Amino acid sequence: MSQLFRGLTQSRFGRQDASLVTRRQALRLAGLSAAGLALAACGVQGQKAAPPRQSEMEKFWAGKQKNGKVVFANWPEYMPEGRDPLKTFQQETGIAWEYKEVIQDNADFFGKSEPQLRAGQPLGYDIVVMTNGIHFTKMQQLGYLIPLDHAQLPNFAANAGTKFKNPSYDANNTYSIPFQAGITGIAVNTEFVKEKITSIQSLWDPKYKGKVGMMSDTQEIANFAMFALGIDPDKSTLPDWEKAGAKLKEQREAGIVRKYYDQSYIDAVARGDIWLSMAWSGDVFQRQLAGEPVEFVVPQEGGTIWVDSMMIPKGAANPVDALALMDYLYKPDTAAQLAEFIQYVTPVPAVKDVLSAKVGSLSGEDKKAMELMVSSSAIFPSDADYARLRSYKTLSNAEEQSFQNIFQPITQG
Repeated sequence: MSQLFRGLTQSRFGRQDASLVTRRQALRLAGLSAAGLALAACGVQGQKAAPPRQSEMEKFWAGKQKNGKVVFANWPEYMPEGRDPLKTFQQETGIAWEYKEVIQDNADFFGKSEPQLRAGQPLGYDIVVMTNGIHFTKMQQLGYLIPLDHAQLPNFAANAGTKFKNPSYDANNTYSIPFQAGITGIAVNTEFVKEKITSIQSLWDPKYKGKVGMMSDTQEIANFAMFALGIDPDKSTLPDWEKAGAKLKEQREAGIVRKYYDQSYIDAVARGDIWLSMAWSGDVFQRQLAGEPVEFVVPQEGGTIWVDSMMIPKGAANPVDALALMDYLYKPDTAAQLAEFIQYVTPVPAVKDVLSAKVGSLSGEDKKAMELMVSSSAIFPSDADYARLRSYKTLSNAEEQSFQNIFQPITQG
């Protein structure tokens, strides 16, 4: 059975262990929860580092050499089970690797790492993967990340998609390059919804009263309300959040929303409990792969793109080796191995051609699954889709609590 089709029988993100938080649940926990806010602010106020100068970056990397080893800290089930991309990397470069699935929540990882980094102690990892958002921003602001030497990242320069270069949360990819990404759009149960859904306004349409699902995460619902109002979240301010909050209250009070969901929304869509819902791209693709009548839509007004990025923490013992591995994962064939297993959005557009060429060598269910993957907008968004995608608002310390005070009561009321 191929890595692609085995997704029908085994969750890559949840396994069989009930104690393991799924990748997507953890992403939600890493948002603007009260605990996450408290952890992000705890003991780190007033210590912001100045942005790195080019000369400082060059000074750090001057004279640095490969050591022949790299330690990679990542989320569970974010690498093919056989670790084939890492094995091939070692064969081609001679660099040995350790791969540790130790990150299950951005807030928790930041909370455990921050005291060590503040004390000038290394984490023991050369690469860590974190999601754009509060804790990633804290890592930048506090000077806990090493600025990348892009002269050593030629595959990234050649093969990364335009949407993944110079993101709003990390100008010029100073500290990070994407590992994988995902999209928040709309899931549609086509058994019950016969019209073509293209607009985010459908989530406010009274004819779907009681059949709409919204997410419980404040960053997610805030973005969608701003999209509905024609506001770019990246450029939003307090008055925009207040308008977005009012838009969401209008939807809730009209009885349109059945429930504010965590990961369970996808089951509710598949069962027909709700017909339309905010949704994460990989969830929908998995249900499509299983033959369920679920469609994924990036609304014409906008959708959210979130990115899990690789970065080098301060004190890393093997930074040159880390850059070598980060860049190696941008080779199209290698990136295709990751995409086939993970089934979220790859930052390497050429992966689609690699996987399309593979279709001819497959048969039966594996061929059908691969054809579905290469044609899926949940895995390979179109240029028009990308043009509508925006990140979460990068919030300052002063803005965080105001933002939370507006949106948290909506899902908890």
